[in-house]
Amino acid sequence: MSSGNKVLCQEGAIIVRKAHIDDVPAMAELINSYGRQGIMLARSRHQLYQFIRDFVVAENEQGRIIGCGALSIVWSDLCEIRSLAVQDGWLGKGVGGLMVRALAREAQQLGVSRVFALTYRVGFFEHLGFHQVPHAELPHKIWGDCLNCPKYPNCDEVALMMQLDAEHKENN
Repeated sequence: MSSGNKVLCQEGAIIVRKAHIDDVPAMAELINSYGRQGIMLARSRHQLYQFIRDFVVAENEQGRIIGCGALSIVWSDLCEIRSLAVQDGWLGKGVGGLMVRALAREAQQLGVSRVFALTYRVGFFEHLGFHQVPHAELPHKIWGDCLNCPKYPNCDEVALMMQLDAEHKENN
C-alpha cells in the first residue's frame, strides 16, 4: 500500500494512507463515538499509539480524518480488520470500502491468505467479498479483546471471512 494515494469516492478525492502519530486524537474520537453507542470496542489513546502501525486513515480533500481502520495479524495465514470507523456524514459514500480494500492489499503484501472481521455491519462486508463463518472457525487467540467487551461472553457480532486471492496478491 502506498503512503497516500488519492482515490475517488462518491464525494471527491479521498486519501487512504498509513496513520501518523498526529492522527491519534481524531482516531480516538471517531472510534470512541462508536464505542459509546455500544457498536464497537472503545480504544484508549495509549492503545492507538501502541498499535499506530496497524492503522490506516481516510482523509478528505481538506485533510480532515473521516475514517480509520486497522489490520491486526493473528497468525501466519490470518489477519483481522478491526476498529473500522467512518464519520457519520461520510457513511455510505465509499470511504469504508476504500479502507477495507487498502487493508486487504496490505495483508496480501504480507503474504496472508485470509482476513476476517467481527461486526454488526454484515451487508457492508458481504458487499466487499466477505462471507459469514461460525465464531468457532476463528482461533481462540482472537478473543483476547472480547474479555474487555461489556457484552462478553454473549457476543452478538457476526464473524465474516474473506479469502485473499493469490492472483491479486501478485498484481498489487
